[in-house]
Amino acid sequence: MTKQTLSSVSYIVGFFLIALSFSMLALLITVFIFEHTASDIAAFFWSIIFTFFAGLFMIKQKGNKQTHLRPRDMYLLTASSWIIVCIFAALPMTMISHISYTDAFFEAMSGITTTGATVLSHLDDSPKGLLMWRSMLHWIGGVGFIVMAVAVLPMLRVGGMRLFQTESSEWSEEKVLPRSHIIAKYILSIYLVFTLIGIIGFYWAGMSLFDAINHSMSAVSTGGFSTSDQSIGKFLPATHWIAIGLMLLGSLPFSLYVATIKGNYQALWKDEQVRGFFTILTIFCLLLTLWHWKNTEESFFDSLRVASVSVISVVTTTGFMVEDYSKWGGFAMIIFFYLTFLGGCSGSTTGGLKIFRFQVTLRLLNANLKQLIHPKAIIPQKYNGHNLDEEIVRSILTFSFFFCFIIAIIALILAFLGYDMVTSLTGAVTTVCNVGPGLGDVIGPASNFASLPDLAKWVLSFGMLLGRLEIITLLVLLIPSFWRY
Repeated sequence: MTKQTLSSVSYIVGFFLIALSFSMLALLITVFIFEHTASDIAAFFWSIIFTFFAGLFMIKQKGNKQTHLRPRDMYLLTASSWIIVCIFAALPMTMISHISYTDAFFEAMSGITTTGATVLSHLDDSPKGLLMWRSMLHWIGGVGFIVMAVAVLPMLRVGGMRLFQTESSEWSEEKVLPRSHIIAKYILSIYLVFTLIGIIGFYWAGMSLFDAINHSMSAVSTGGFSTSDQSIGKFLPATHWIAIGLMLLGSLPFSLYVATIKGNYQALWKDEQVRGFFTILTIFCLLLTLWHWKNTEESFFDSLRVASVSVISVVTTTGFMVEDYSKWGGFAMIIFFYLTFLGGCSGSTTGGLKIFRFQVTLRLLNANLKQLIHPKAIIPQKYNGHNLDEEIVRSILTFSFFFCFIIAIIALILAFLGYDMVTSLTGAVTTVCNVGPGLGDVIGPASNFASLPDLAKWVLSFGMLLGRLEIITLLVLLIPSFWRY
């Protein structure tokens, strides 16, 4: 790795830090509006100063040299930018809540990766600046991941993402900046509109303006942080339906929203991934609605609402909670565990394996079974109009294997630290899949991750980052040959 490459990466990450400092400045303004607390103001002020000048220092390291980044350099840029941004995003939390830096980093990583796992309790009485910062980290991480999934990951050929490659994903010095700028502008505009719709909807449904802003940012980003320990279960049923709508909006491909705006009004419905996503949601929402209705005294409509919020929250990797679904019995717990792996659509804010990988795998299985019956037949394999060539298939299989392998390793570490199988396994799954709450009494929907030791929190933070960056993007940095030209 040359000094020029490192200085170029430092230059870009420096701009990210400066952007983060301006986000903190926006939060400082909200502190003045919602809560005049001197300690919160001081915490954000010093965090802004430290973050801004750190970013300025990183920019200055480049000097007058031109920025030249090859596709392989994007692996380093992607990983370093997310890690460094989390390092500085944790600063306000340590100053406001006086928690350890380990807890602050865990919370920041959970926020920026839109995981929603938390170590904080008594949220109803927490400083408003802290609550708003957590939600804003969700919002920043959500839109950041959409841009990365649409413009960067297809170019890096990670996890079968080349299936969704368009001309905006081409990487060259002449084309990347204008194309990235255009696609980012569209995505940010759509993201802002969805957020504003959410704020209006939540406020109309009975939330205060502060709660509406927080939950809108959290729902659109499919993050899951709330302003209450009861999550959205604290609020009126109307807010639950608003949350469902926002989670669904955030879990669909934003590139298809852009296509719709440009006149292709059937882009969303014609997409195989979108149709499969809604089919899965419909099946499991109805199944768990009937299960909840049968085993409780609530009405069918209330069971539909509670089950729909819970299923959609888990599948979209949001992590909102209306009821503690881990108390619904073994059948429901196993289903929710399975749903944790799914995720939403590619190019959305969601985590997990993503729907398209399951669809491609089933298509490959079907083709292989037909090949066994007709050994000499040539069976074309396509998905959404794209040929499933060997590179895409290999990329999906490699990603899926390491996805499960990382979960197994993290679960083993948690078990070594003394936790039971449910806590260890679901803790690993929920962080790598960026869902948030696990299952069981320790880290279940009604609990949090505060009781875990520092080592477990660092391991789970790394798991969140791996899941958000699609595993391979980070693992490739561990290969010694990556650092040699």
